[in-house]
Amino acid sequence: MINQTAIITGASEGLGKSFAIELASRQINLVLVSLPSSGLPELASFIRKNFEVKVNYLEIDLTLAESYPAIFNYLSDEQITAHLLINNAGLGNWSWFEDLNIGFYKKQIELNVITPVLLTRLFLAQTDTSATSYILNVGSLGGLFVVPKKQVYGATKSFIRYFTKCLQLELHGSNVKISLLSPGGINTKPELLVMNNKLKGISKATIMEPGHVARIAVDGLLKGKKEIIPGMINRMLVLLNSLLPDSVKEIIIRQRLATIIKS
Repeated sequence: MINQTAIITGASEGLGKSFAIELASRQINLVLVSLPSSGLPELASFIRKNFEVKVNYLEIDLTLAESYPAIFNYLSDEQITAHLLINNAGLGNWSWFEDLNIGFYKKQIELNVITPVLLTRLFLAQTDTSATSYILNVGSLGGLFVVPKKQVYGATKSFIRYFTKCLQLELHGSNVKISLLSPGGINTKPELLVMNNKLKGISKATIMEPGHVARIAVDGLLKGKKEIIPGMINRMLVLLNSLLPDSVKEIIIRQRLATIIKS
């Protein structure tokens, strides 16, 4: 993987930051993408100093249409070919549908759906067909399970699942490997850490640290694994979900919904 370059979106914190450090530790050069004033210059400096790789960064808003070609125009100007694309940027929520305004949902759909689709299209247009390239789409187990208060977020991750699986078929036999990362809960922000620490039993056991998830994800990506589900318990839950009848799952979801309403 010497002299290869990875684009990471949402790179300034959480899982995106962990991806950056994990890839840098494997001597892969980086192009970090995140919002302005989110700490990219400091992160880039830290990685350069500690891992001796090339780090470029772009502070842009990925919900703006002009941002997508701007990334690849920049790479062209700098004579950089990207070999890995980590579609990590996303916007989550934990709220009843009517509690958030249409502006929030518009931004969530743009960032979670439109951004990875268009970046993937532009990435494929610049790949070196003589070398292996990799795409990692960050989905979620929320794309498989019906989770109250995550209605639009879960729907966007279901889209990413379908999109990725279609591309895997289309790109079969090519030098492009595309993987779907389907994690459970991750301690990516302080507020999530506080909330996750209140969980008990299986729910608590499904939560993982971002550095651990990033390591598993990159290993799976470079091995060409089609779907990466970090954590044994998470994999067991996916298997159980495939075995249970829809009627039983609906009862469980309704019971869970009643618990949320009371809390």
